[in-house]
Amino acid sequence: MLRSLKLSNFTVFAEATLAFSPSLNVIVGQNGAGKSHVLKAAYTVAAVSARGERDSGSEVPSKSYLEKAIAKKLRGVFRPDELGRLVTRKRGRNRCEIVAKFKTTQLRMGFAFNTSSKSEVSVEPCPQKWEGKPPVFLPARELLTIYPGFVSLYETTELPFEETWRDTCLLLGAPLARGPRLVEIKKLLDPLEQVLGGTVELDEGRFYLKLSSGKMEAHLVAEGFRKLAMIARLIATGSLIGTGSLFWDEPEANLNPKVIKSVARTILQLCLSGIQVFVASHSLFLIRELDILLHSDDFNTVESRFFGLHLSSGAVNVEQGDSIDDIGTIDALQEELSQSDRYLQSDAN
Repeated sequence: MLRSLKLSNFTVFAEATLAFSPSLNVIVGQNGAGKSHVLKAAYTVAAVSARGERDSGSEVPSKSYLEKAIAKKLRGVFRPDELGRLVTRKRGRNRCEIVAKFKTTQLRMGFAFNTSSKSEVSVEPCPQKWEGKPPVFLPARELLTIYPGFVSLYETTELPFEETWRDTCLLLGAPLARGPRLVEIKKLLDPLEQVLGGTVELDEGRFYLKLSSGKMEAHLVAEGFRKLAMIARLIATGSLIGTGSLFWDEPEANLNPKVIKSVARTILQLCLSGIQVFVASHSLFLIRELDILLHSDDFNTVESRFFGLHLSSGAVNVEQGDSIDDIGTIDALQEELSQSDRYLQSDAN
């Protein structure tokens, strides 16, 4: 479980430390303010740590392995021409540092690279143990329709897609969970399957929504439902059960308000089940819905943190707190409120 992330001279962040909740974390800001960069940086650390023991073949982390693995993951997730492109732009040479602290102090990890770095990072501090469970990253786009053959194509061909897509497709293709976890899985799946009107199935490499009237190809299902179907599948395979983390970039993208309400409820249900959730959004509707639900009897025990990213003169300042009222004025949200006021005023006239 990630406790904090310190960013120094990383993309648009000159200096920022984000202190996370163990449950819900909502990152808000206008386009270009670095929302996705925060998610991807945190995901990179969590993913490398979670897969370290398997990929390195060692029970104990080593600097030599981590320096290669982190550099490779950063390039795969962010897709820069060179790592140095992720360093904050300044005259002359500059150095970027990222430090991640976890609930378990033995997992603490830091790494750095500079403007001239092509694919090299230095690790300090080095963690003393590996994280247990791989994180889940959901991009703004659904992935069920690109799943057939995507992983094998990604492994053998140079594709211009972020590695998060490949990672998530691997998890989507995992076998269904069995055993004592089924009780918790059913509890989380039932509300989603009611909204979807059926169950999600993987058959001969393609995803379908199984309805009472028969199976429907994922390509024929509305995109909003395909996003919910991804969550349903990841719950069914155990990727989003018990412990772990979910990084979701713009869950509201291409969804209507009715589906967004279901997404918000699903996010908080995952938090209650033990998943640490990170959401990046500039949707006033989604943020309000989360806030409403957080004050309801069903979800008032969910711990939350909100982060406002404020872009000014090419740099980003971070305001954070336990509620939406603590993060300052977000221009994107203010524009939606302003439009509502203008609409009501014109209607009154």
